[in-house]
Amino acid sequence: MQIDNTVTVEEAVQALALVGDLSMGQPTDASIRAARLAARLAHADDAGPQACAHARLVSLLRWSGCTANASGFAALLGDDVGGRDAMLTHTLPPDNPLTVTSVAPLARVHCEVSGDIAALLGLPAEVETGLRHVWEHFDGNGLPDRLRGAAIPVVVFYASLAGDLEILARTHGADEALRMIGRMADRKYPAYLVQLLGAHAGTWLDELETPPAETDAGANEPLLARRVPLTIVADMIELKLPWLTGYSRRVAELAQEAGARLDLVSAQQQCLGRAALIHGIGRAAVPNTVWEREGRLVAADWERIRLVPYWTARAGAQIPALRAEAALASHAYERQDGSGYFRNLDAGALNMPQRLLAAACAYVALCMPRPWRPAHAPDEAARLLGEGAARGVFDAAAAHAVIEAAGGSAPAAHARKSLLSERETEVLRRISLGESNKEAARVMQISPSTVRTHVESIFRKLACSTRAAATLKALTLGLI
Repeated sequence: MQIDNTVTVEEAVQALALVGDLSMGQPTDASIRAARLAARLAHADDAGPQACAHARLVSLLRWSGCTANASGFAALLGDDVGGRDAMLTHTLPPDNPLTVTSVAPLARVHCEVSGDIAALLGLPAEVETGLRHVWEHFDGNGLPDRLRGAAIPVVVFYASLAGDLEILARTHGADEALRMIGRMADRKYPAYLVQLLGAHAGTWLDELETPPAETDAGANEPLLARRVPLTIVADMIELKLPWLTGYSRRVAELAQEAGARLDLVSAQQQCLGRAALIHGIGRAAVPNTVWEREGRLVAADWERIRLVPYWTARAGAQIPALRAEAALASHAYERQDGSGYFRNLDAGALNMPQRLLAAACAYVALCMPRPWRPAHAPDEAARLLGEGAARGVFDAAAAHAVIEAAGGSAPAAHARKSLLSERETEVLRRISLGESNKEAARVMQISPSTVRTHVESIFRKLACSTRAAATLKALTLGLI
């Protein structure tokens, strides 16, 4: 059986929406609720079925670029998750550092990556354009391009009004939410849409408490049934921490190959690969300041990290087609001796696919750099994994199969590698891992100005303007 690591566009959108909600500190259904409101608002504005469907998709994917600028918000606010929640709920302290100047580069990264994700999913041009301008304001004081009035796609206003109503009503109550939104009429949104929202808000908010009778994919239903690689979700997740670039892809390859070596049936191998690609969903809920801490993690840090597989498990409840994969993925950090998380299971409660996933994740993590240590060489990673198996932390058969798979399978040949020169490819590989121009120059023994020249060439060839977008495109094209 051919391993199929694809999902429908609708399933990918749902997964991306969930990651976005976790990254922004919101409930896991926040974007789903906002999307329903956006479709209602578009319909009330006499938009046609296609426009209503586009409003839904822009709302679902509104935060799909937020992993790409997480490190920037962490540096600005101290906590990218909690800080952005406070930003959305209007609860930041008065002396907060948010200014147009400080946020502009972060908004540009966000919008470029969101638009590129829409393009990768093959979504309509109206959706892609809306996502590339999702932070624009009616009065021209928005981002990234300071567009004004009619120059902004109306779908942006449907999505922003719906999202703000959902968040502010949940946080401050419906009446206060409408007052707060009203103060932004003809500033953030057109006044006529604010009035239209106010006339229906109560009814629409009540409707959110009842599950929709049927799918609300609307006019885009045939398009959303197409299949796309699940790697799109994995790549978006890993933009949060550049040193994880390509991590889940490699785990999926190793887990599937190790599963074949242990004679798992094809369906189990496929579930393993797909689980590997989504096992990092819950990582979005943990602030970058925790992941990037160089010293010893404190107890509070570990409590947040232990919830990572829990949030991944929650994905199964929201995306039924990935229920089995999410359940398996949530066991990625369990250990044979009961020292893992979040369930603290031991060997008696773990099946072979769960043991394989844990071993594959550990091996690939050892082979990749972290802020607190360099990457281990493959032989050293194999030794450390083997020692863990000898201590009873990992299953011995699973660890052996992973080590064998790692030694016997070369990475797939990169497609379209000729698009970039060898030197450009190396520069791209280094900056995709979060290295600065100076850091890349030191490793490559060239000047920072030469690195800058290569980066400019890479951006031109990949038609992008930010490192995050270049990383996403390079992974998709098989360049790194």
